[in-house]
Order: sequence, then C-alpha cells, then structure tokens
Amino acid sequence: MGINSKDIALTVIFAGLYAVLVLILAGISFELIQVRIADALIPLSIVFGWPAVVGVSVGCAISNVVSPMPSILTDITLGSLANFIAGILAWKIGLWKHGKAINEFLGCVAATFAITFIVGTYLAALTGMELWIWWLGIGTGSVISIIVLGYPLTKVLKRLIAKKSVT
Repeated sequence: MGINSKDIALTVIFAGLYAVLVLILAGISFELIQVRIADALIPLSIVFGWPAVVGVSVGCAISNVVSPMPSILTDITLGSLANFIAGILAWKIGLWKHGKAINEFLGCVAATFAITFIVGTYLAALTGMELWIWWLGIGTGSVISIIVLGYPLTKVLKRLIAKKSVT
C-alpha cells in the first residue's frame, strides 16, 4: 500500500475544506454547542479512507490555531487526535461486511461519541466547567454535524462515485 498523488491531493483537499469551513463558520465552531459543519467531512473516511482521516485531522490542527480556548496547543493537539480517532472509527466500522448501510450509520455514531467524549473532556478540564455540560454541548453539535449532515453526505457521494464508475 503506497502513497500515490491522488491520495496526497485528496488529503490536502480534505484538510483545506475542513480548515476553511471551521474558520468561515468560527462563530458556531468554537461554542459550547459546537456545530462544526466541517465535522460532516469525518464520515467521508468511509468512502475515501486514509486521505479523509488524515485530512480532517490536519484541517483540525490548522483551524484550531484560532481557538478561543485557554490552551490553543491543547486544542490543536487533542482536537486533531479526536478527529483522527473519529475518522478511523467511522472508516473501519463503516466498512464492516454485513448490513452496509447500518454499519455506515454506526460508524457515524462511533465518530460522534469519539468527538463528544474526547473534545468534551479536555474542554471541561481547560475551562473548569462541568464535564456533563461539555459532553451535552459537544454531543449535540456532533450529532448535527456528523450524523445529520455527514451521514447523508456519505450516502450521496457513494452513489455519485458508483454512478460515475458505471458510465
């Protein structure tokens, strides 16, 4: 399994898209209820694999440079780690053999839990606010971004790619 120019290009595209979406929508990307529209890209790891996983992780590191949290370095490091773990979970669970659609959905749910608990936990530690409040806030935003937006986006892209393969 070598790295090819297509994978590098996809990684750069995902990183750029993620960072731009967070920065353009910074008003909702760094709040207690973080609706990071960019997190809708995490489930695309089910379709694109490593390039999406690495791209959303790098994009998170880039966008968290402007984080209003007390420790930007913590937000850059742990936020990127959360995206990496969420992307891996979505990818691997989404590709399980039986009942593919349900597994893709379960991959999105696993990614949502990863983001919720990792990001919610370190933000609670950074801000001194109650842990459950951060889990509720990050969880709500992650459900919107990853499940409500990301899961259908994954389904649409899979159909488009399949249609293009046939023609």
